[in-house]
Amino acid sequence: MSTPGASWFFRTSCGAGAVAGGCVISPGLTSESAMPRRLLPLVPPQLSVVGIEPTPDHLVIHVRLRPRPTCCPGCRGLDCRPHGSYHRTSADLPWQGRSVSLRLRVRRFRCTNPACPRRTFSEQGGDIVQPHARRSVRLHDLQRHLGLALGGEPAARLAQRLAMPVSGDTLLRLVRAGALPTHPEPRVVGVDEWAWRRGRSYGTVFVDLERHTVLDLLPDRATESVAAWLHGHPDIAVVARDRAEVFAEGTRVGAPQARQVLDRFHLLRNLSAALRAIAVDHHAAIRAAGRALLDQEVEAARTRSRAARTPTASEIRKRATHAPRQARHAELKRLAEGGASVSGMARALGLDRKTVRVWLARDAPPSWRRRRVVPTILDPYRADLEARWQAGCHNAAELARALIRAGADVRPRVVRDWAMKRRREAMDVLDAVPGSPSTPRWRPPSAERTARLLQADPSTLGEIDRRFVEGLRAEAPALVESAVLAIRFADLVRRRSCESVEAWLAAASATPLASSAAGLQHDVEALRGTTTTPWSTGPVEGQIGRLKLLKRMMFGRAGFALLRQRVLARF
Repeated sequence: MSTPGASWFFRTSCGAGAVAGGCVISPGLTSESAMPRRLLPLVPPQLSVVGIEPTPDHLVIHVRLRPRPTCCPGCRGLDCRPHGSYHRTSADLPWQGRSVSLRLRVRRFRCTNPACPRRTFSEQGGDIVQPHARRSVRLHDLQRHLGLALGGEPAARLAQRLAMPVSGDTLLRLVRAGALPTHPEPRVVGVDEWAWRRGRSYGTVFVDLERHTVLDLLPDRATESVAAWLHGHPDIAVVARDRAEVFAEGTRVGAPQARQVLDRFHLLRNLSAALRAIAVDHHAAIRAAGRALLDQEVEAARTRSRAARTPTASEIRKRATHAPRQARHAELKRLAEGGASVSGMARALGLDRKTVRVWLARDAPPSWRRRRVVPTILDPYRADLEARWQAGCHNAAELARALIRAGADVRPRVVRDWAMKRRREAMDVLDAVPGSPSTPRWRPPSAERTARLLQADPSTLGEIDRRFVEGLRAEAPALVESAVLAIRFADLVRRRSCESVEAWLAAASATPLASSAAGLQHDVEALRGTTTTPWSTGPVEGQIGRLKLLKRMMFGRAGFALLRQRVLARF
């Protein structure tokens, strides 16, 4: 018995008791029946196994075609006689991590018909191995699909790991030589452009919207090319496109019988761009509405900050001092509600009658306010301190050292108190967001965000955004009217309203959207198709995304023919 990995070989002529790779070939037992059963599914049923020759990383299977009637390919006659044989070696599918080769014994025949132009011929491998091929048909198909899915070099690396070694150039040759799939005659077609080199060269893609398959790929974006392709498919009834004039004119010339449909996404995007341009023209009104709302938010933030921050020792002392006054004022209000006279309330609380009358007219007792500004030691240096503070220096110790180096006779504690008050004043206008105390609560939106807010559903907006939109209605009524028309147009193309195209165009012609309405008026028939048919270029955009993926996988080194082959092939 041979050792593991050793080369062995057996044939049908082995004698009784012959040992072949651990299998005993007994008299009358063919080599195919003695072959291990796990190898039987590997061999095509049209072949008869003669022997196996294994190595550690390769397996050679000696096969021959099963007997069948042989006819001459020239005269189709059956009067032929054997003339010899030769061997062909073709790669086949791997087995258990080892590459496999089929060594096929091919018989030659001589045609005995004197009128036949063929003298000799060989029996054909049928659908197992094509003439002159170095790989079997099933290996050819598998390697071609690897090339279609991954390209050249990535597929070659994967094939090497799968024990099907092949070069990247060979894989690309297999891809180019493959037959393109056939499609039924399309009825509904979507057309759009794709970028070969963005901003410089573009192509055209046609997609069957009913079957979601790519029909063809053109290397350019020209009216003549689009018209010629459409002219070759006379059964097309609907063409979905964007607003590019190339596709509009190409459809009118190449498929006059087809109904044109504008894509909803491009229509809504174009109208949003027009609304953003109108918002830019109303930037002053947007700033005014934002500034008014920001002032309200700053005051609310200041109130919240003062209520939320921890009071200082001085404020605690002030509150304790004012607490009796607050209690006397509350008692005074209670007595007044009970019907007590001014004199009686004055005697009960120990106040003057004039004081009682003044307190009754107020919701709170008058506070003690300093009527004059008391000068401080920092007054001569306040301008310098503010300049350093605005420059970004908020460290009280550093500010104090700078003043002392400049000759100021101040104590660091005085500067620290000033910096603390300055910091609190700044905190009053900032939002108390954890982790970002310097982030403003709300900022006036840009023109683009204003257009989005005006078109959004009010129920989805936050409270402050709703207040901004309400304030903008008074500041810029023309902008708000344009936004309302944009919402109506979105409902129209999405078939959520019963409004007609003509009614919307008439309403928009008297607003800042008049230029957009005039552009749509030139393509009104295609716009009607959008509102009455369910077709769009969504499947086309999906196929363009797949095309971009394939193009980038090829790193820009493949030509249009290979890209078209990979896009059109279904795998």
